[in-house]
Amino acid sequence: KNKSAEQPDFLPDILRIAAAAADRKAIDLKAYDVRGLTVIADSFVLCSASSEPQLKAILNAVRREMKEAGKHALHAEDEPSSGWMVLDFGDVIFHVFREEARQYYDLDGLWGDAPLFSLDSVI
Repeated sequence: KNKSAEQPDFLPDILRIAAAAADRKAIDLKAYDVRGLTVIADSFVLCSASSEPQLKAILNAVRREMKEAGKHALHAEDEPSSGWMVLDFGDVIFHVFREEARQYYDLDGLWGDAPLFSLDSVI
């Protein structure tokens, strides 16, 4: 059975997160399908922000959008001065970076072989 052809049950969360981030002008939004590649999550959603205020705005928008959908972060790393903030929703982990931090930590390189979920419907 081709798992990538199936709609995963967490896809609405990915799209909800991506739409909230896009609404706050997130840069280079990507959603990686990491099922079978790591046990910590099924998807990583990554984006960048051009400033610390934008970083906070994106994180808060995603947190608010997910809360409205009845989903609360199981864990959060939300210190904006670090340049990398994370909300862990279980199946989906959302990462928002300052552009320099995203290049430095290079999660895109680390997960670059993972398939991408299409975000065309929301961005």
